Amino acid sequence: MSEAMKGMKRSHYCGEVTESQIGQTITVMGWVNKQRDLSNVIFIVLRDRTGIFQIAVGRDTDFYQKAKGIRGEYVVAATGVVIARSPENVNPEMPTGKVELDVKELRILSEAEVPPFQVADEDVGMELRLKHRYIDLRRPEMQKILKMRHEVAQSVRRFLSNEGFIEVETPTLTKSSPGGARDYLVASRVHQGQFYALPQSPQLFKQLLMISGLDKYFQIVKCYRDEDSRADRQPEFTQVDIEMSFVDTEDVMAMVERLMNTVCKEVLERDLPKNFPRMTFAEAMERYGSDKPDTRFEMELKNITDIVAGSDFGVFQGAIDAGGSVRGICATGCAAMPRKQIDAMVELVKQYQAKGLAWIVVQENGELKTTIAKFFDASKLNEIVSRFNAKPGDLIFLCADKNSVVFDSLGALRVEVAKRNNLLDPNILNFLWITEFPLLEWAEDEQKFYARHHQFTSPMDEDLEMLQKGENLENVRAKAYDLVLNGYEVCGGSIRIHRQDIQSLIFDTLGFSKEEALETFGFFLEALKYGTPPHGGIAPGLDRLVMLFAGADSLREVIAFPKAKDASCPLTDAPSTVTRQQLDELALVINNAEI
Repeated sequence: MSEAMKGMKRSHYCGEVTESQIGQTITVMGWVNKQRDLSNVIFIVLRDRTGIFQIAVGRDTDFYQKAKGIRGEYVVAATGVVIARSPENVNPEMPTGKVELDVKELRILSEAEVPPFQVADEDVGMELRLKHRYIDLRRPEMQKILKMRHEVAQSVRRFLSNEGFIEVETPTLTKSSPGGARDYLVASRVHQGQFYALPQSPQLFKQLLMISGLDKYFQIVKCYRDEDSRADRQPEFTQVDIEMSFVDTEDVMAMVERLMNTVCKEVLERDLPKNFPRMTFAEAMERYGSDKPDTRFEMELKNITDIVAGSDFGVFQGAIDAGGSVRGICATGCAAMPRKQIDAMVELVKQYQAKGLAWIVVQENGELKTTIAKFFDASKLNEIVSRFNAKPGDLIFLCADKNSVVFDSLGALRVEVAKRNNLLDPNILNFLWITEFPLLEWAEDEQKFYARHHQFTSPMDEDLEMLQKGENLENVRAKAYDLVLNGYEVCGGSIRIHRQDIQSLIFDTLGFSKEEALETFGFFLEALKYGTPPHGGIAPGLDRLVMLFAGADSLREVIAFPKAKDASCPLTDAPSTVTRQQLDELALVINNAEI
């Protein structure tokens, strides 16, 4: 036992002391939340992970002077008798507000300098919070979130274990593979000039486990992607990796629905629908302009290409002639939106390569005010308004471009309008399956196809012939499925390819030569020869699930030690330079750098 604590042992957590302990002698330990000196008695509010509890040090005690010197964030231990507060001193804001500790012994276990910010201070910049994360994590709301994260992880483990899954750890030093996000590379000292990669996913290992006959696997695992950071992304993240043998799409989706129902019931005490609604990728894009639509509000996209085709408005007609479309959304009740906000919406869609927005205001008297009045007569304008079912007080935004730009722009716009109108209720959990994704995605700048999910995703049986013939590849659909929650993808998965000939066909379609495929994935293609069961899986993102369950705005709020926006760690100053000796051991030379 620590010398400072010798002879004292904590008997109760601060937040767990109740009226049932009145008259008992107990010992509590924690951080000083605040101290009040009332001359004849000093009140100290102690804080630990369970809550706060007030202790009282009387003037007649031997340690009164010691108590006077105690400041915020000192770590102290106190032994005393639990007493009831007088009626006028009861604090209904504190769960322990009906009792306090009449201190008989007080020890300072650790002194503290004035911290760079107060634990109770809510107006602290993220950079400062991350720099001193150990102080930030003392905040009750942060500890509540980390406790929720623990409960979610435990609930997941219990559920999957009860369903017959086996938890297996897979390597974190593995082989780099091209395609997808950039890998984090780790130089090898033993094999100089060669590199490991940190896994973006245990994808191939979990498929190899299915080939090995394990049948059901899971792992709560760290993954790494060297990509630009966003509020809902981190360079290192945690996913619940799951794989199953002898299953089809329905089996995987049904298992995930049971998992989410169990976790929400156990952690949030929330009941979910037994089965989640479903929507194909094509329908999601048509209705919401996104493959991860937020369905907590309406504001669906409408296609008015047929109405405006043949007009003199060059922006619309040019998009149509180029094979694009004209679509829009109706922002209910937003007719009074200031011009400054409308301009902000225009700037928003420009981030998605849109050239701008047209708009129509349906005024309270029913008259229309629009930027396209000189190109369309009243009849056409009314037809557009009717397509949107717009009413007086509504605002219609219109976008014309190639379909991908229109979808991306309006998909982002509807969410932004919803944010500004407080339509995103964090208490609603709208789960939605998105299915039948395109198997391949065309990269215009490189003039080649990429795997939209990953190169081990199986094509739909009815589309296999197109893939084999190399025809209409953009129309080949995948046996892929995403689970979306409130506009975020929280699970992504697919049925995998279990035939070597189809796997080789995919590599060929993606532009791999036979030599490149063997160099990168030879070990996996070899394994496929020796009896591979049909299998599939999914990977719920633990960080993102907890973020949504907690109503947090960023992944940084639900990860104990997250990275900043630039993927650096303000706490440890990582990444950092290394010594010349370390580089020499790895046979590495850094261009234009002084070590």
